[in-house]
Amino acid sequence: MKAAVALLSSLMSGLLAATLALPAAATEAAAPAKPDLAKGEATASGVCVACHSFDGSRGTPANPILAGQHPEYLVKQLTEFKSGKRANPVMQGMAATLATDADVKNVAAFYAAKSAKDGFATNKATVAQGEKIWRGGIAERKVPACSGCHGPSGAGMPSQYPRLAGQHASYTEAQLLAFRDGTRKNNAQMTGVVAGMTEADIKAVADYVAGLH
Repeated sequence: MKAAVALLSSLMSGLLAATLALPAAATEAAAPAKPDLAKGEATASGVCVACHSFDGSRGTPANPILAGQHPEYLVKQLTEFKSGKRANPVMQGMAATLATDADVKNVAAFYAAKSAKDGFATNKATVAQGEKIWRGGIAERKVPACSGCHGPSGAGMPSQYPRLAGQHASYTEAQLLAFRDGTRKNNAQMTGVVAGMTEADIKAVADYVAGLH
């Protein structure tokens, strides 16, 4: 009798332990895989290096600096290049080589893990104008302060707003003009933000942003 009770107790304990382990196992199975930086590095060195430099730092001014950019933002842009939501024939072709979501996340994580290098403003005559717009916007034209979303130092906000500090002025200027003129259509918020900005305003802000750190 005692042996039977002991056996039943042992079975019940095992069943309880197995039941308690199920939620943990399910959570572990549901957790997304961490990005593979080694695979991201391989993609960067084989596909991206020609335009963005190996570490995504200060390559050709016409192309964005990727080092230190929020990975969520990079994933969003690469995904939208692939789908055509963000139009760019060169980048659409490059992004198409990233066959899976994991490929996209791996290369985004690789560049995000790199340290961004400081940039600098070059036009002393417009720095004050750029800073004024960055910090306070242009009230009479309903242009909000850039720092409201991208932060006083241009660090941005993960998964929502990109890091802009130190970005090439020519690249930032080109993107702001594209938003304003409607040739870049993957962010309605930014299209509205720059609607009231002149080319001089955009150039001043872009140069000011280049010196933020």
